[in-house]
Amino acid sequence: MKKEGLASFKLAIPIILGEVAQISLHLIDTAMVGRVSYLHLGASSLTSNVINIPFILGIGLTIAIAQMTSLYHGRNDHKNVSHYLFNGMFIILLAALIISVGMFFGSGILYSLKQDPEVVDLAIPYFKIMSWSLIPGMLFIALKQYTDGLQYTRTAMILALAALPVNVFLNWLLIFGNWGFPRLELIGAGWATFITRTLIFIILVLIVFIHPIYKKHIKIAPRAWQLNKSTIKDILKIGVPSSMQVTMESGAFAVSGIIIGTISAVALAAHQIALSIAAFTFVINMGMSHAISIRTSNAYSQNDWKKIDLIGRSGMRMTIVYGIMACLSFLIFRYAFAGLFTQNEEVTELAVYLLILAAIFQVPDTVQVNSAGLLRGIKDVNTPTLIVAIAYWIIAIPLGSLLAFYFDRGAEGIWIGLIAGLAFSSIFLTKRFFGRVKWNLKKQNDG
Repeated sequence: MKKEGLASFKLAIPIILGEVAQISLHLIDTAMVGRVSYLHLGASSLTSNVINIPFILGIGLTIAIAQMTSLYHGRNDHKNVSHYLFNGMFIILLAALIISVGMFFGSGILYSLKQDPEVVDLAIPYFKIMSWSLIPGMLFIALKQYTDGLQYTRTAMILALAALPVNVFLNWLLIFGNWGFPRLELIGAGWATFITRTLIFIILVLIVFIHPIYKKHIKIAPRAWQLNKSTIKDILKIGVPSSMQVTMESGAFAVSGIIIGTISAVALAAHQIALSIAAFTFVINMGMSHAISIRTSNAYSQNDWKKIDLIGRSGMRMTIVYGIMACLSFLIFRYAFAGLFTQNEEVTELAVYLLILAAIFQVPDTVQVNSAGLLRGIKDVNTPTLIVAIAYWIIAIPLGSLLAFYFDRGAEGIWIGLIAGLAFSSIFLTKRFFGRVKWNLKKQNDG
């Protein structure tokens, strides 16, 4: 078990660093925008809450690329590795165009969400720029899933880390108007994100087509680079349920932000601070989940359920330890974390309290996201999607809204609802995975 845990950890480290770099782009934008005013911070939060729902929906589709790449890579089938990449990138490009155009022309929806009018006026132009940035963002993540599926995880990690100073520099120029550039404030943050996402996607494309470790997959069998209905169905069969899973979770957090925005701009800004920090720990969970899922998919391609069991148990232990560490860090450093984003005392006070609630759900969050990854690795996506739907949309959001408005608990009530949903999801997804493993091990032993 120790051996499998170390193997998962080694694969996870580059993925985690890449995920951390991605979320750090958002945290940097949030922190730098927060220096302008809490209204700008609220506008950034409103945009993120609305645009992240379709963005995560698109990103969820990319998960199938990693799964199918890992599956056929495990079988040493280079032709299908290349074939599924081509068809997967076509699906993601089409989805990205539809989502971006829809968001750009649907930006007026922000006026109907009962938010602070000043916040909405600031958010609209930023929202439009961020809509277009979804295209290079989704395409980069899709290509990253391909390189991760081949277990060449360092490539995307290096690019994502290199993007950080680029984004900081562009923010410094465009948000605050340094070196003679116009002071664009929130709009400047949007342009910085768009330019950074486009740049790292173009570089990753060049690496995949030029570097020797990838060329062997790209050049094999020209017929592999053709659209195929059956292949597209295979990708969507995994991609759509996986997309629904991550969207329902991220969507629940996004909707919670919209609901909190109806309370006050202060509550929305505090929520954005706590959620941004929680999102940082979540992407580390996602990185571990992704690595475990890839290794599970590889073992699944060989029908090796003993190895799947070891990967699952060792991975779960590793993630629980991480969840406990994240919980303690939230409790110990909550004042310091909140102070990074705002100097407004009222916003800081509420954000510090919400970080205590965020600390509570760190362990169930890490358990549920890794259980979902393990289940994707064994191609079990439909029942887990139902479990996630119940957790967030029947338990978390209704309970949170009830506590927030009927019992007058405000933002606190919404976060308590999220804790309940995460706890439900973690219990039943974990039970589902180990139940499937036990059944298949018994079947192999009996056979």
